[in-house]
Amino acid sequence: MALRVVLGALLTAMALGQLVSFPHMPAILSAYGIGGRAPAAVLAAVLIAGELAGGLWFLARPQSPALPPVWAYTAVSVAWSALAAQAFARGLTVPRCGCFGTYASQHLSWIVLVEDALMLLYAVILLRSPRH
Repeated sequence: MALRVVLGALLTAMALGQLVSFPHMPAILSAYGIGGRAPAAVLAAVLIAGELAGGLWFLARPQSPALPPVWAYTAVSVAWSALAAQAFARGLTVPRCGCFGTYASQHLSWIVLVEDALMLLYAVILLRSPRH
């Protein structure tokens, strides 16, 4: 239950930071080399929706055995990890990771990759939880 509360707070904070920063999100995500501003804006909206849905569900019902918030968390974690890994492998310069929009910003580095790996580990823990 504690993991769900912590991840719920984290996802919700990420979504709120990105939502407030939404005008900047297409430029931030474009730095990952995924295409133009239009695809980046769509991706930003999808990420924010997934983060809000999963985060608020974890916070509202931390003891719930329901899988939808776990899958939302997993999808968001996989998406951010894939963005970071491919950009890092291609040697792209990403000045802002975008995880919290323009807030608590850090440039793409191996530290971000470690953070993403931890997020994926937490997804595995949630998916393997005996509650399901």
